[in-house]
Amino acid sequence: MHRCSLTWSGVAHLCMLLALLNPLPVSAAALRPPAVPLVTFNPYLSIWSEADRLTDDVTRHWTHREHPLVSLIRVDGQAYRLMGSEPKDVPAMPQAGLEVTPTRSIYSFDDGKVQVTLTFMTPALPHDLEALALPLSYLIWAVRSADGRTHTVSIYNSTSSLLAVNQPDEMVNLGQGTAGQLTFLRAGTEEQAVLGSSGDDHRINWGYSYVAAPTAHAKTAIGGSRQLAVGFAERGELPAHNDTRLPRPANNGEPAMAFNFDLGTVSAKPVTCQVIVAYDEVYAIKYFGKKLRPYWRRKGATPEEMLQQAAH
Repeated sequence: MHRCSLTWSGVAHLCMLLALLNPLPVSAAALRPPAVPLVTFNPYLSIWSEADRLTDDVTRHWTHREHPLVSLIRVDGQAYRLMGSEPKDVPAMPQAGLEVTPTRSIYSFDDGKVQVTLTFMTPALPHDLEALALPLSYLIWAVRSADGRTHTVSIYNSTSSLLAVNQPDEMVNLGQGTAGQLTFLRAGTEEQAVLGSSGDDHRINWGYSYVAAPTAHAKTAIGGSRQLAVGFAERGELPAHNDTRLPRPANNGEPAMAFNFDLGTVSAKPVTCQVIVAYDEVYAIKYFGKKLRPYWRRKGATPEEMLQQAAH
């Protein structure tokens, strides 16, 4: 890394230190963080919500550039936004609450019919170096009925290829594969200028962003971000075929990686689904002219093995 920056775990440790120095009782409900950590591992994989509500704005890299994560829900055929400000013609489900802990940001939503909990969890566990080194965060949806009736529910999630570029006009390629019982989608730049640049207002443009979910529970698609979201909102489905107009600039229709979870009929018992958002830097630092692997790769682990370990 070329920059010194607090990770989520670093922020948590600082908060704990301040609490010890000033042990006055503080109501959790009074906490209003200026930005909410969503997918945070290091300064390169660092996505935040800078808005009061998760649906008020696009999610952003810590440098304020757009790193869009989008989530929609369909309840009895009616679509709502859970994360992101697009598509604007899809109404936002009312946000009912937010809790931020050292490892999780937990949003709750309620439209009177269903209650939704969307949890972002990063295993920043100082006592477990194997977990701490995993370059990923988990997104977990839990949906249950709020009115005593049953409802038909499906969940949409997409991750933009902008996560893998420094500048939006860089050429990207996307693909998919399997890792055990997982299906993953992958995005990365064509150039792959490994450790080729640095700076403060800088985002990674080498390595690959990954999104993974259990094959048995999800359908996948690669395509333009808006087209994917609108298709789900209007019809509850993803395209039958991936967009093959690749490689292309990340700002040309914004290629994205999407998952669709059909939760079926939801009652008072919560029904859940999960995706893993990860980043494989391939090489993490240059030390005296030598490119070194990330810690989790030190024994030769592949991204597929890393994702299976994380899912397990």
